[in-house]
Amino acid sequence: MKPHVGFIGLGLIGLPMARHVLHAGFPLTVFNRTRSKAESLEKQGARVASSPGEAAAEADVLVTVVSDPPALEEVMLGEKGAAEGLRAGSTWVDCSTVSPALERKLTATLEKRGVETLDAPITGGTWGAEKGELVFMVGGKAAVLEKMRPVFQAMGKQIFLMGDHGSGQATKLGLNLIMAATLGVFCEAISLVARAGIDRERMFELIQSSMARAGIIDVKAPLIFKGDFSPSFPLRLMHKDLGLALELGNQLHVPMPIAAATREVFNATRALGHSDADYSVIAKFFEQPA
Repeated sequence: MKPHVGFIGLGLIGLPMARHVLHAGFPLTVFNRTRSKAESLEKQGARVASSPGEAAAEADVLVTVVSDPPALEEVMLGEKGAAEGLRAGSTWVDCSTVSPALERKLTATLEKRGVETLDAPITGGTWGAEKGELVFMVGGKAAVLEKMRPVFQAMGKQIFLMGDHGSGQATKLGLNLIMAATLGVFCEAISLVARAGIDRERMFELIQSSMARAGIIDVKAPLIFKGDFSPSFPLRLMHKDLGLALELGNQLHVPMPIAAATREVFNATRALGHSDADYSVIAKFFEQPA
């Protein structure tokens, strides 16, 4: 019999993830602060819980996908939080992106109650979530990951064990820094060549035939040229992740001037009113007159 899955967080990424879990035949209980987001899953057979604790109490495996550290602490440790509901022998899989320190703090709390944990942030955007092709970077014990592999495989295509608890989160922050900085310098470069009278799409063709090619540019450039900033990964979330990366760098005494400069671009773009657009909307920052 497949384990009962509890799922907390039905946003742009979480909703399709939960749908894949349900379609793979796992009994599913979900919770989301805005209940209406759970209605489509309820119609397909999922049960909707009234609190995080209720969703956790029914779960052999609890998956969380929430927006930021305060939201995760609230659903886990707040009133009627999931930590109270999880029973000994169950497993918590956190697919949010938060700090490694918070992940280890919550793991320590839950392990005292006999709950196993994995931090498993994701990459792949909304398209990866919709297709069930997300990539997971996991921190925790290999044996726990092996037990959870069927649940992961319902939602994604690749799973990388990166180390002990918190390692998945540190990996995700590094990965998002690469993507944000790469896209930032691309937007800066195409604005430069456009001001010099060169066609941006012709420049993109050249990039694709050069050592400057990058997967994130392949995906985002055509959308930038069309002015399509529909959120696959909202700017406010990448801004948050850059802040977490800088915080981790400070803790580990790693100089991070590129991360700092990139985050300033995101700060300025947020000030233009684009927090909920896809983070590729930073292109608009570079389109302004100097």
